[in-house]
Amino acid sequence: MATDADEAPLLADEPLRPGSCSRELELREFRDRYVFRSLDGGGAFAVARSDGSLRPLSAEEAAAGSDCKVSKIYGVAGMIRLLAGSYVLVITSRKDAGSYGASTVYHANSMKFLCCNEAIKHLTSEEKRDEAYFMSLLRIAETTCGLYYSYDRDLTLNLQRASKLAAGRVHKPLWKQADPRFVWNRNLLEELIETKLDEFITPLIQGSFQTEQFTLKDRLVRITLFSRRCNRRLGTRMWRRGANLEGATANFVETEQLVEYEGLTSSFIQVRGSIPLLWEQIVDLSYKPRPSIIEHEEMTKVVERHFHDLSQRYGDTMVIDLTDKQGDEGNLSNAFAAEMQNFPDIRYVHFDFHHICGGGNFDNLQVLYDEIEEAIQKQGYFLMNSKGEILLDQSGVVRSNCIDCLDRTNVTQSFLARKSLDSQLRRMGALSSAESISQSDSINDKFKKLWVEHGDELSLEYAGSYALKGDLVRYGRQTLPGLIKDGMSALSRYYLNNFHDGVRQVSCQRMVVCDVPHELSCIPT
Repeated sequence: MATDADEAPLLADEPLRPGSCSRELELREFRDRYVFRSLDGGGAFAVARSDGSLRPLSAEEAAAGSDCKVSKIYGVAGMIRLLAGSYVLVITSRKDAGSYGASTVYHANSMKFLCCNEAIKHLTSEEKRDEAYFMSLLRIAETTCGLYYSYDRDLTLNLQRASKLAAGRVHKPLWKQADPRFVWNRNLLEELIETKLDEFITPLIQGSFQTEQFTLKDRLVRITLFSRRCNRRLGTRMWRRGANLEGATANFVETEQLVEYEGLTSSFIQVRGSIPLLWEQIVDLSYKPRPSIIEHEEMTKVVERHFHDLSQRYGDTMVIDLTDKQGDEGNLSNAFAAEMQNFPDIRYVHFDFHHICGGGNFDNLQVLYDEIEEAIQKQGYFLMNSKGEILLDQSGVVRSNCIDCLDRTNVTQSFLARKSLDSQLRRMGALSSAESISQSDSINDKFKKLWVEHGDELSLEYAGSYALKGDLVRYGRQTLPGLIKDGMSALSRYYLNNFHDGVRQVSCQRMVVCDVPHELSCIPT
């Protein structure tokens, strides 16, 4: 994949396309202000270093002055106000991660907060200590992993949803197009929005973006795996579990598998999320803290709100619960199953992954697939041709969960995705009715690599370590090196959960947990 060093330089004063935001900016750092100037032929604005106030600039004002440090940045991710002033988050380096449709998707390799806090010298000693603590949280936020963005395409909507919205929507600024559930930096955008700096507002998605390509019948096939983490109950493992009273769950992720072949594009959606009950797992230095259900009169309403939201967005929902049926997990699983009896229209399937796939036998997931195959085929997938005409709709979604919604969930989702991929390629004419990608070792290996790297990235975001059970995706069985790697990752999770994730959680809350700006209203489903 290309990096910035491989890209052709942009022409100065090249006009922005309607709805796009600036691809490259010149940052000029003066003693009293920061000046941001678009290199794409757009506008400019200044931020006062004393108090963080924003002001749009004319071309002449942006070019004025010479006693400054000049550098290039690749986007403005927003601003946050603390005790002594504001801090501007900018993207300092990026990597070309691939393409989504005709648009390039970038990974934010590094970010930096620019300080506008000269008022700190007027703070009391206690306020200075508080400010220093808040700044330490910002430094953690600078290293947030798995952030992706595009300059000219809304990445928050899957292909099926995007294809059904009015064509004129693409001429709106990207932040106005976006689904606020999946905008990681939504809390940071408010001041930029109020100042009407649309072309400088870069919505970031946290999740995973992987792409691979191969040939079938001398034709190119490209697979893209794109996951979007929801920000409604964002946080770290152990510190963020279950649902809130509105029905939003921890580690909720929408995963879209896109397939492109001979002018046809298909999309298969799955979702994952914590068990949508009110429960917690308090960190107490034990290796595996006991999950505890929070008794609350609103419990059934919480479950109802969660699944009502899913049905509004995705259609019919089928739940696959991969938790153990024994021990503390079993208690939580039984409570979930009992609640689901209140919703007969939602199919709930329990599959004891550890018991049925014991010994690391990935192929035993066929038992699960045999049980749900008819429902999976009925839900289908989305398919459109090169003219944008819709040939098929996906009418529902599978919602998978274990305890963390990481390892067992990723293995299971990859299995269902491979089954769907075969169906999509057969419909497209790339495979016959008797063929499967599993019959080609090279193609199958590329598919497995996509899902292994996808699982690792989501695990790093939620748990701080690589995913466990990657061998089951890559090889269909557990290997000795894989067992050793899993052991190291498990120890890493224990250490992070107990000694680091509390601070990460607070940092995360400062970034995204607040009321959404009124302009970021939900778009139609």
